[in-house]
Amino acid sequence: MSQQLNRTLGLGAAVATGVGIVVSSSALVSLGQGFGEGGKGFIIAMFAALILNMFVVFSFAELSGMIPVAGGINHYTLPAMGRFVGMISVISGYVLVTIFSGSAEAGIAGLVFTEVFAPGLNPTVISIAITAILGFINILGIKAYSWTQIILTIILIGSTIVLGIMGLTGIGVSGEPAETSFKFNEMGWGVFGLTALAIWLFIGVEFVTPLAEEIKKPKIYVPLAMGLSLLVILFADILFGLASVKFVPLDILAGSAAPHVDFATAMMGRPGQTWMGLVAIIATTSTLNTLIAAISRMLYGMGQNGQMPKIFGKASRFGTPYAAIITLCMLFVVFLLAGVTTGETIVTFILAGCFCWLVTYIIAHVNVIILRSKYPNAKRSFKSPLGVTFQVLGIMGMVYVMFNMHPDPIIKGEIYKYSLWFLAATFAYSALWVKFVMKKPLFETTPLEELTEGLHETSDVEEIKEISKTV
Repeated sequence: MSQQLNRTLGLGAAVATGVGIVVSSSALVSLGQGFGEGGKGFIIAMFAALILNMFVVFSFAELSGMIPVAGGINHYTLPAMGRFVGMISVISGYVLVTIFSGSAEAGIAGLVFTEVFAPGLNPTVISIAITAILGFINILGIKAYSWTQIILTIILIGSTIVLGIMGLTGIGVSGEPAETSFKFNEMGWGVFGLTALAIWLFIGVEFVTPLAEEIKKPKIYVPLAMGLSLLVILFADILFGLASVKFVPLDILAGSAAPHVDFATAMMGRPGQTWMGLVAIIATTSTLNTLIAAISRMLYGMGQNGQMPKIFGKASRFGTPYAAIITLCMLFVVFLLAGVTTGETIVTFILAGCFCWLVTYIIAHVNVIILRSKYPNAKRSFKSPLGVTFQVLGIMGMVYVMFNMHPDPIIKGEIYKYSLWFLAATFAYSALWVKFVMKKPLFETTPLEELTEGLHETSDVEEIKEISKTV
């Protein structure tokens, strides 16, 4: 009998997953550059991005409540649009993004470590070591992952909030504030043009849903964890951003490749640089840890459903999808050794992957609309309010962001070019696999009953009693 995933994660670990995947080095760069471009008015764009991501949370919470399994978006798509679209949603929106952004985050961690702490070391060696350690931790079990993630997230968010408070209050600060004077929102309505930049500060909280088979009381904890993650990130980012514009001129923030490091250095000198170096390493490690955990569960679900090689659908004696974890770590190492993620085009590659990520978000919204019509009486532990209003608004918002990926038309053209390549490769692989390996029609859907069989054996009354005991 094969091992199964174990339901051991609490609310804290679920929130740590949502926060940990979002707060990365690239997100800290986006935060600093956003405040540099829009000043304090960037907060308006942040709230607009928060609303769009809250629509995403509504859709994923409803889908996860209907189908609380490890496959994530793939399994949510099976009863709505079938295997072909399900594979596209995972491969284009997550696997491709993970390969590029995950190896990039590992590369950043190695660079920061060597620059701040050990200039004589090869950063690639550090990056590979971090990847190997996180892979080993994930194979050991979900508890090892959760404790690692909770510790990393507490240090990461705690440092971000503390640095922000220090900057705003002047407590423990050795540097002098910058001589800057500007209105709250000098850009006027133009500040909404920064929404595309702000959305990357929140994107990814739905990574909680692939862990649904390992989270205690998923009907309650999954939507709650996603919502709390967004609020925690918003609070920490606002504090950090407001402190940044106090100590660093806007033009320097806007043009810096490491605005968060510039802020910490301006505020505290070398100690600030060292502290932010640690924060940057923790941010990339936290993101990489969550990517390995969540994406491996998506591949696990696809392996069990025949959409990936069967080896991906097997669990180790520790109850972890070992084949998927090892494969992801090996791909990260290959890209690190090839130097792809340290080249000048890496930002273009990541944004192209993020374009595909937004395609997956649109698929999630469409899934909710279709399943509301197809299964109106299906059991939903969470139901998005106001019918499908937020799904329609979410689709419109994602399309807007996709048409405003970058202000530079040349870079934007490159992003679209790579996006089409990614999507074309995904379409081809998915079509060939479904048609010739699975020997199934491309758009044949899976009955909802088949996906949820055995998942709803516990009655609502029993679940409420169990929750009341823990409270």
